[in-house]
Amino acid sequence: MLSSLLFGFSRSLTWAIAARAFAGSVNGNVGIIRTTVAELVPQKELQPRAFSVMPLVWTIGSIFGPGFGGALANPATKYPGLFGTSGFLKTYPFALPNMIASLFFLVGLAAGFLFLKETLETKKHRRDYGRVLGRSLLRLFVRKEPVKRQQDNEQTALLWDHSRSYSTSPLPDGNRKSSPGSLGNQTPPKYSEVFSKQSSINLLTYTLLALHSVAYDQLLPVFMHYPAQGSPTSGQNVRLPFKFGGGFGIDSNRIGLLFTLYGVFGMFVQFLIFPPVARSFGVLPCLKVVTIMFPIVYVATPFTTLMPTALSQQTAMFIIMIFKCFAVVFAFPCTTILLTNSAVSLRILGTLNGVSTSISALGRAVGPALGGWTFSIGVEKGYMIVPWWVLAACAVLGALPVWWLVEMDGFGGNKDNDSDTDVNDDLLSSERDELSRSKPQAIEDDASKHSATNEDQLTSPSDSSGLSKAVSHSSDRKSSPL
Repeated sequence: MLSSLLFGFSRSLTWAIAARAFAGSVNGNVGIIRTTVAELVPQKELQPRAFSVMPLVWTIGSIFGPGFGGALANPATKYPGLFGTSGFLKTYPFALPNMIASLFFLVGLAAGFLFLKETLETKKHRRDYGRVLGRSLLRLFVRKEPVKRQQDNEQTALLWDHSRSYSTSPLPDGNRKSSPGSLGNQTPPKYSEVFSKQSSINLLTYTLLALHSVAYDQLLPVFMHYPAQGSPTSGQNVRLPFKFGGGFGIDSNRIGLLFTLYGVFGMFVQFLIFPPVARSFGVLPCLKVVTIMFPIVYVATPFTTLMPTALSQQTAMFIIMIFKCFAVVFAFPCTTILLTNSAVSLRILGTLNGVSTSISALGRAVGPALGGWTFSIGVEKGYMIVPWWVLAACAVLGALPVWWLVEMDGFGGNKDNDSDTDVNDDLLSSERDELSRSKPQAIEDDASKHSATNEDQLTSPSDSSGLSKAVSHSSDRKSSPL
């Protein structure tokens, strides 16, 4: 939010670059969001749907954000009837869109503070005062149905004591369910744990994927705008099939239309096609297929300029963009899911996602620079294939590590143990449900012992049996509040 304001009030290139550099240095949200999603949805069968939401909302923002910012930039000139008399907006012509963008960020920050669950294992059982405040605010707008309170008697107290003791009892697989207080004693993760064999292969795959994919997206509009083959500035020395130096020569409006259609189609694939396909065939097989698609797309791209008409050029290019869309939409979520499941424990997941974001940023920086440099060489030498085939070579290099990847089990476990990983506000209620399913006889035995030592116990055996039945009946009422 602060970096957006600094950028909006910039009046020189140095100030603008410094503001963007500051934004990059303090923006660690990508790794945090991935970790949060992974901890909220540990089940493998649900991960494709969960991890497809992040690119989906990013795509929506990428489509509407530039239009929104462009419409509000320099408002004193564009809308003189509304802002023509504002000296502030004349002095800072880019302040208005960045101020409104900061308000959107503030809304997201408030929503996260008031309603987002803490998923970190060492802190998720602590009292979250932000969510307490959020629930208090919701009560002002949400009508709550009256709930009949259970009578506070010795049966409830007995169930409370037993559920508290059972919450740290051993699980059937021999592991002990940790109490919230014992989670804070964990040591920081070691680098040997973070950089396991599978995690390292995933990081390499993700970095190379970011390098060639981002470079392609940055280079494609430049290629479309470059003068067409046969124009005075494109060069006439042509020797097919490899030596030609033209582009499409189309304007920015047509390029923007193609990329808008590309983004809309990507949203459709991201949310409706990717999740069921990934669930049916598996994440790793899908990744192997799309990594083979990338080099083919890159090699074919420059030859679209040899089509006879402008319409056929753009049609062929859009078909290639659709294949690229499928590859990107599948590749990034699949890589993220595999990287998440390669972590040896949830304790290192945040560190691993932070490292992956930092390393992939290196690929995102190197890729466009490499693409621009090779594009200049190709134009100078008359070989438009140079930048695209260099990216194809990078894509082949990035596809090789995929064949050494192994699809790990992740943290979801089986369905019987899903409750052990679920972040539940009503922890005591969950334990009571588990107790009523697996330990009904133990509750009855404890009830009998309790009634035998109580000063107010009934001397009749039938009464003691009645108390035991009452406690057993109380344990079966799973939804009743304590």
